[in-house]
Amino acid sequence: MSGHTALVTGANHGIGAATCLALAERGCAVLATYLRGQDAAGPGTPDDDLAWRGKDAAEVVAAIEAAGGRAVAVEADLTDPAAAGRLFDAAEERLGPVDILVNNATGWLADTFTPAPTDRHGRVLRPVTAAGWEQQFRVDAMAPALLISEFARRHIARGADWGRIIGLHSGDELGFPQEVSYGAAKAAQANYTMSAATELGRYGVTANMVHPGVTDTGWVNDAVRRMVAESTVLFTVASPAEVAGVVAYLASDAARLITGNVIRLR
Repeated sequence: MSGHTALVTGANHGIGAATCLALAERGCAVLATYLRGQDAAGPGTPDDDLAWRGKDAAEVVAAIEAAGGRAVAVEADLTDPAAAGRLFDAAEERLGPVDILVNNATGWLADTFTPAPTDRHGRVLRPVTAAGWEQQFRVDAMAPALLISEFARRHIARGADWGRIIGLHSGDELGFPQEVSYGAAKAAQANYTMSAATELGRYGVTANMVHPGVTDTGWVNDAVRRMVAESTVLFTVASPAEVAGVVAYLASDAARLITGNVIRLR
């Protein structure tokens, strides 16, 4: 995959960081975006997940460069509509035109329509509010839509004929109880991505969503592992690297016939 440039959002942790490494190992140059300090003290955010929120993506870039790859880290607040254009400008100036877009970043919070104080994993729940809705939809729906739009505009303008758009999904057809805004925002992102698959196929672009099962990005405890072991629909706790491997495959030439799909991992 040498000669390609990837833009990966939410790249300072978990699946995003692992995706940067997986793409770089295959020869891609990578622009790794991140945002430090987002909602560090906000309700609905488990304490165990707070440590990574203060990190940048320097470790990811250093690992890629140590292996002989090319990478740049850029901090960006994806709630800002102007961020998409600035990120593509940065990639083009320092790495080359973006032809792989991975929408991984999230403004996650746990919210509910019920009065329950905690969710099934013991995490603090908050009611659905305008502020919580805006946080989720700006990062998980608006930002991917604007990044896809920027990708498409530049791709078509330069006459490119190869591109990959990959998003990270969550929730289900019947919503996402106790993470209701998160599930709704991801559903919106999925719809944008499916539209991209339909509209941009003639320009050599594929667009898919990856729907991981339970992935250990730092929040999985023994209770969660027991839940997965007892489940009839979840089969394993995945590592970020395993999910990143699927993302990297979808970004490869081998996956050129795969588009307009939600790839569910269990």
